[in-house]
Amino acid sequence: MSKVSIVFVYNADSGLFNEMKDYVHKMVSPSSYGCNLCAITYGNAGMKSEWRSFVDDLPIPVVFLHKDEFDKEYNYPGASFPCVYLEKDHRLDLLITPDEINGCNDIGDLKALVNDKLKFIAGN
Repeated sequence: MSKVSIVFVYNADSGLFNEMKDYVHKMVSPSSYGCNLCAITYGNAGMKSEWRSFVDDLPIPVVFLHKDEFDKEYNYPGASFPCVYLEKDHRLDLLITPDEINGCNDIGDLKALVNDKLKFIAGN
């Protein structure tokens, strides 16, 4: 049986130092922060509960990776972040582009985008 998952990739690196740096950046200059996926889905206390509930209810398992983790796991040259991939048997298909994520203003926009993409996949 095929393993299918949705892979959300942040435009940020992993690690405590990077998390602290990103936290400060979002507080001091949110308009110049480079990861709209992070900005929309995370608050000061971690992942927003509305987003957590949404991804927990998706019909496909979800994976969240930072860009350095993504590079290590998939070695996928030329990827741009933030983005979302559909993974099937370790093969990636771009599901949501950085421009689409960056066009979202809030969780509602992002949820609608994800739902639209999943409806398209289910229809094919």
